[in-house]
Amino acid sequence: MSIILDTFALKDSNIYFEKLKRLSLKKNILDIAKQTISIESKAIANLINFLDKDFENAVKFILGSNGRVVVTGIGKSANIANKIVATLNSTGTPAIFMHAADAIHGDLGIVQKDDVVICISKSGNTPEIKVLIPLIKNSDNKIIAITGTKDSYLGQQADFVLNSYVAQEACPNNLAPTTSTTAQLVIGDALAVSLLEMREFTSKDFAKYHPGGSLGKRLYLRVSDLVDTNAKPEISTDASISDVIIEISEKRLGTTAVTDNGQVLGIITDGDIRRMLKNNQSIEGLSAKDIMSENPKTITSNAMAVEALDLMENHNITQVLVVDDQDYIGVVHLHDLLKEGII
Repeated sequence: MSIILDTFALKDSNIYFEKLKRLSLKKNILDIAKQTISIESKAIANLINFLDKDFENAVKFILGSNGRVVVTGIGKSANIANKIVATLNSTGTPAIFMHAADAIHGDLGIVQKDDVVICISKSGNTPEIKVLIPLIKNSDNKIIAITGTKDSYLGQQADFVLNSYVAQEACPNNLAPTTSTTAQLVIGDALAVSLLEMREFTSKDFAKYHPGGSLGKRLYLRVSDLVDTNAKPEISTDASISDVIIEISEKRLGTTAVTDNGQVLGIITDGDIRRMLKNNQSIEGLSAKDIMSENPKTITSNAMAVEALDLMENHNITQVLVVDDQDYIGVVHLHDLLKEGII
């Protein structure tokens, strides 16, 4: 029985590959991809010509509003609306998504007083939009339209119209939303970035909304967050080489600070130990001060972790001593930054 099934499977497989071969002779996959990108890129570049006073006034109105931005749409436009909401929220403009179909079946309560509604629709004439718009206007909420048809119902009813017109979809049948949804997304990005810059949104502000992941950590993680989790290798200037080796080995950071009354005088790394052993037949009589490197690279505990990374990269080292007001605090190692995803 299994032999019969395998025979049928092989036959079906051969038919599939023969069909794929015939299609490949007819159409070049890379040419299709290049044409898609070309159509969409030209349409996006053309959006610059549609930016007018309505776009500027829409940005100013959102900046002056005491409410949120409610973004709505249906179908593929609803997917774009969700992305625009995420971008706005992450760049300092409170926003929420409302599906246009759900809005006319109970979710209209999402829209509160002083909220601004962005409605996305290529045609601007879908049945859900035609029902939704009067309901929003009855509550005196301002409407910003992102539409490819300015003279549509949505375009005529909106307070501000952001033109996302495209000449054609990338789909060969000019049906599947491709170029049009890309244009909507770009208009949303232009809106979000304009709001970001007008609010003078800084990298510190950005860190508040992106605390997770390597991006957030690069913006908020400080040296103090890392040094406290490490051991504190420390040796006196007159310590024996054996004591130095033991300290470096036990603290497992590949280095130790050489201190006097809590103040750093030098540093000894495992590389210094190897060079010493290579250059000296006997270590008897040698002490920490004989092999330490003076004036080591240091950083304060309040510095950003990414500054420690820059210091390591610029000086080709793997650890930095942390010093506050001449007091030795500890060590930050390259592995700490790797573990936190800073690199």
